Amino acid sequence: MRADGSPPAADPGADPGNGPRPEAATTTDARLPVAVIGAGPVGLAAAAHLLRRGLDPLVVEAGAQVGANVAAWGHVRVFSPWRYNLDAAATRLLARVGWQPPDPDGYPTGQQLRERYLCPLANTPALASRLRLGARVVAVTRHLRDKLQDAGRDQAPFELLIERAGRRTRLLARAVIDASGTLATPNPLGASGIPALGEEELAAAGRIAYGLPDVHAQPGRYAGRRVLVVGSGHSAINVLADLVALRQQAAATQIVWAVRRTTVGGLYGGGRADALPARAALGAAARRLVASGAVRLATGVEITDLHATPTGVLVRHRTGTLGPVDQIVAATGFRPDLAPLRELRLGLDPAVEAPVALAPLIDPNLHSCGTVPPHGAAELAHPERDFYIAGMKSYGRAPTFLLLTGYEQVRSIAAALAGDPQAARRVELVLPQTGVCTTSGAADLAAADLAAGGACCPAPRTPVEPSAVDASALSCCQPATIPLRAHPDSVSTSCC
Repeated sequence: MRADGSPPAADPGADPGNGPRPEAATTTDARLPVAVIGAGPVGLAAAAHLLRRGLDPLVVEAGAQVGANVAAWGHVRVFSPWRYNLDAAATRLLARVGWQPPDPDGYPTGQQLRERYLCPLANTPALASRLRLGARVVAVTRHLRDKLQDAGRDQAPFELLIERAGRRTRLLARAVIDASGTLATPNPLGASGIPALGEEELAAAGRIAYGLPDVHAQPGRYAGRRVLVVGSGHSAINVLADLVALRQQAAATQIVWAVRRTTVGGLYGGGRADALPARAALGAAARRLVASGAVRLATGVEITDLHATPTGVLVRHRTGTLGPVDQIVAATGFRPDLAPLRELRLGLDPAVEAPVALAPLIDPNLHSCGTVPPHGAAELAHPERDFYIAGMKSYGRAPTFLLLTGYEQVRSIAAALAGDPQAARRVELVLPQTGVCTTSGAADLAAADLAAGGACCPAPRTPVEPSAVDASALSCCQPATIPLRAHPDSVSTSCC
C-alpha cells in the first residue's frame, strides 16, 4: 500500500498468489526487504537509514496513518525542541523534495510533529511505495522454523503474519526491526502489575482513561468532576496542568494526584540541572500546583481495588482509601506487547523486558538517571539473528525514552545489517542531561515509582525560555501563562 492507501505494483517478500509460494523460500535472500514494524518517528527513521545503506525497507503499520501513536497525544507539546526530534537520515530525504525544516528551537506538539515531519517524510518518493498502512503484524517467526528448531535457523527468512481488512497474508523478510512502540499497551492501575480488582469493569464503563487523554476535548467527562490522576511521570503532570486550566471554566473541578512513592524527592525533576529547560519547567509547574493547593498530592498509594458506589469510585490502596472520585486518569506508563514475538528467540531482561545488555542502563531499581548512554545494535541484539527491537519498545517497562535515542539505535542497526560493524559500534549521539540521578544497588522506591508512572517526552502546552525554569516564574493556577518561546504554529494540512 502506498502512503495514500493504494496498493503498490509489487510487494517484495509478500505472498500475492501470483508469484513463488513462500513455502519455497528456505534461505535468507538478500533481495527480500528488511521489515520495519511501526511507521512512527523511529520506524520511519529506520527506513531512511536502511535506504541510505542501500537496503530495501518495508514499513508495516497497524494504523490507517503514519504516526498513529503520535496522533494519540497530538494535543501535547513535547519538552524537547525540534532539533532533538528530527533524524538526520530522514531530513536528508526531506531536503530532496524541498522540505523546509521548522525552527530548531521551537517546541512542537504531537500534531505538529506528525503533520510537519512524519507525514512529509512518509510522502517522499523514497518511502511512499515502501509503506503498508492498516496492516497489523499478528506474529513474527522464522519461515518453516518454530522456536525449538535449530537447523538452518539463521539462514531462514523471517515470516511476518499480517492482518489487513480481515485478511491474513505472509510477508518474508531478511531482517526485522520492531519499532511498534508501547502506547497501545498501558500499565494497569494495580500495584501488583495486573489490573486492580474492578479496574477492567470501570475502564469498560468509561470511568478510567489511560495515558494522555485530551481533557480539553472532553469537557463533559472532566469539567466539574472529581478527577484522580495516578502516576508520577511527565504524562501525569501534563494531565494535571490541563485539568487545572479546565477548572478555570468549571470551578467545581477537583483534582487529586496519587503516586506510589512515600516522599517527593526527585518527583519534580532536576530543576536548573536539567539540560532541557521545558522538562525542568514541567517539574517546577507541578511543584507549584501542589504547593498552592490547586492539586492535592497523595503519596504512598499502591492501588489494590476499585469500587463503584452511588457516590463515586472508591480507590483502595495498601494504607487507606481515596475518593469517591468520578473519573480516573491512569498515567502509569506503558509496557511492550511481546505476544507477536512469541516464536522468536529473544534475549530480554526478566524484569525490565528490555534487551539484556540495555536493561542495566535503564532499570529504575538500579538507578533513576533519566539519561541513558547511547547504544545500538550490539546492545539491542537478540539470540535471533538480524532481529531488533528499537525505539520506545526497546526500553521495555522503563521510562524516560527520548526520540534521539531511537534515532541512534536505528542508525547503528542499519549499519550492522549492511555489514559495517565499525559504524554500528560508533557513537554519534550526545544526549541532554536530566539533572536527576540517584544510583543504588538496592531497589529505590522513588525510581520504582518513576517506572510505574513515567512517560517519554511530553511537556506543558507552552514551551519555556531557559530563564523561566525557576518555580517562581510559573503560575500555580494558570500554567498556560508560562512565558512563550517564539515558534511557528502553522502546520501542513495535507497528510498521509
